[in-house]
Amino acid sequence: MAKLWQSPILEESFALIDAEFGAHDFTPEQYAVVRRVIHSTADFEFKQLVSFGAGAIAAGLAHLAQGGPIIVDVTMVRQGVVSMVERTFQNPLLTAVTVGDPPEAGRTRTETGLLRCLQQYPEALVVVGNAPTALMALCDRIQSAPAAATPALVIGAPVGFVAVEASKVRLAQTSVPQIRVEGRKGGSPAAAAILNALLVLAWEQQP
Repeated sequence: MAKLWQSPILEESFALIDAEFGAHDFTPEQYAVVRRVIHSTADFEFKQLVSFGAGAIAAGLAHLAQGGPIIVDVTMVRQGVVSMVERTFQNPLLTAVTVGDPPEAGRTRTETGLLRCLQQYPEALVVVGNAPTALMALCDRIQSAPAAATPALVIGAPVGFVAVEASKVRLAQTSVPQIRVEGRKGGSPAAAAILNALLVLAWEQQP
């Protein structure tokens, strides 16, 4: 499969990142993910923050290549990935925050929407780039009702201070395939970059 179109600026940016990145133990696929996150954030600290669960990339690539559904938590993540989704496998793309209105009692709109999306697609690839409460709710559902939440992959990258680190620790305690951005950092650009990198990898690995 031919490579997706890349602009000269993107190629130059990747070359600069390659020159500065230094020694690492990432596989080529993991490096492609981390490099795209650094490109989107201009922050080399992500070299130490992006964590890959066992089999996570393989699970994500298989799901995407088969046209499996994607659930993202907020509109900013959707805006960051929709173009790549449309150019590759045209996976169904749901945005939790737009599905969760009105919210259930005791839950945020994003939590509510994520759980509603899972009712439709329990095996979706789930991307959380903003809302730690949604990531917590997802982990609760995975552990309390595993038949109702069996995501192909979870990208856990909420950003901020309140409940952010706790939500990532909670995700790490589950057995679901996962890619996490550790600590307080993350955000919609990082989460979208991880998914875009997986889409590119899956596309370019097609026969």
